[in-house]
Amino acid sequence: MQLTNRKKVMERKPMNFLESIYLPAVVKGMGITLSHLFKKKATIQYPEQKRPMSNVFRGLHVLRRDEKGAERCTACGLCALACPAEAITMTAAERKKEEKHLYREEKYAAVYEINMLRCIFCGLCEEACPKAAIFLQNDKMAPANYDRGDFIYGKDRLVEPFLTN
Repeated sequence: MQLTNRKKVMERKPMNFLESIYLPAVVKGMGITLSHLFKKKATIQYPEQKRPMSNVFRGLHVLRRDEKGAERCTACGLCALACPAEAITMTAAERKKEEKHLYREEKYAAVYEINMLRCIFCGLCEEACPKAAIFLQNDKMAPANYDRGDFIYGKDRLVEPFLTN
């Protein structure tokens, strides 16, 4: 059964001797290969050489402390709501009297986790935070790993360390 009456008849032109042994095509391909041999290489040797980063690069997350060393995060949950990949989870808790030097407000994030496998490093969490608690560093990349559990960053890996003078 034929659906249409349209058909295009193609004519084959006969190949000459050089074309039939594919010699011009092989020489042309070798010329392209040799030209790539002398071009500048795009690969860098990563651990020894560092690639220059852009000023707007968004890398690893960090939970900031204020000038007194207290955590800025008040567990408002705006960063988790702003995250399009739903990579941020947190559990809020109320601070005790003896923890006043550790947290700024009465409420703090007892559990704060970012799943780096889900994170798309968009920076919306950074923009949504009213206390400027979460920050994406522009000089550190997320390291590679083989275990999925190591990609869930808790407060132990996110909170910046105390500054000792």
